[in-house]
Amino acid sequence: MPVEAEVLVVGECHAGQLTSPSKEVLAVGRRLAADLGGQLALGLIGHEVAGASHEGIAHGADHVFTVEDPLLTAFQLELYLEALANLCRAVQPRLLLMPRTDIGRDTAPRLAVRLGVALAQDCVEVTCDPATKHLMATRPVYGGNAMATVRCTGLPQFVTIRPRVYDPLPADPRRQGEVTPIRVALDPSLAKTVVVSVAKDEAAGIKLEDARVIVAGGRGLGGPDAFRPLQELANVLGAGIGASRAAVDSGWVPYSWQIGLTGKTVAPELYITVGISGASQHMAGCSGAKCIVAINKDREANIFRQAKYGVVGDWQKILPALTAAVRDLL
Repeated sequence: MPVEAEVLVVGECHAGQLTSPSKEVLAVGRRLAADLGGQLALGLIGHEVAGASHEGIAHGADHVFTVEDPLLTAFQLELYLEALANLCRAVQPRLLLMPRTDIGRDTAPRLAVRLGVALAQDCVEVTCDPATKHLMATRPVYGGNAMATVRCTGLPQFVTIRPRVYDPLPADPRRQGEVTPIRVALDPSLAKTVVVSVAKDEAAGIKLEDARVIVAGGRGLGGPDAFRPLQELANVLGAGIGASRAAVDSGWVPYSWQIGLTGKTVAPELYITVGISGASQHMAGCSGAKCIVAINKDREANIFRQAKYGVVGDWQKILPALTAAVRDLL
């Protein structure tokens, strides 16, 4: 098959729909394809992906390539990787983009080895030089304490992009595009594991990834009981509730609350932190927040360098007053 696209985004499907991280990466791909004067393609691996294909076109793809097989109904690393490698060889993109999700973390390094190229992981900014067609990718290094910008020179130039650092394009149901199936003969014996069952951990409250407002607590709260007044403020605001790694490692709250380099990446309109010092590892997970409000008794805490508004003082006095004021306003 001849080259069909300058940029190929590897998308993911859940319940037959295109995932939010995939839509975010499509927005990046749309801009890069425009810079290169080429087409943007979306690659989908799975079973019954027709709905996701149409979503991909509505969110910016010019062409969708699909590999469908009942063996791909559930994510199986070896089968998924085989299908994906064949798709990439068929399309032969110049730029290859994937969201850095659980699937992306498992698949991208192995795919890079199969394609014989380098991989820039967990990128927070991606640009392309139209003159040289070299991809420039910025990613955190040294535990998020510094940012490194690397240049991709091999083909395809391959990056994974951190979720929630780019906004998806608005869906345009009038956009037209082509859908092309890629035939891949998958051998069931490739799978080294068998999915016996899937257990969903139903988190209570608002999902952090989708929350417009988040209230988060850290080591400075002193213990698990202090998260009750945080939950009260979150309830009044209709907010999600999160935590720093220190609070999670101390066993005060579940891991599903953790925000940061080794936790969830969030981008709320309002992010209220209480007793969080603002270590770079935590800030790496909330850098997309539109407005950060910090409450901390240490006026030298790093969080105040990142916050738009800061309150220096004892959270036990500030938080009840803030909660009461918000309740009165609402």
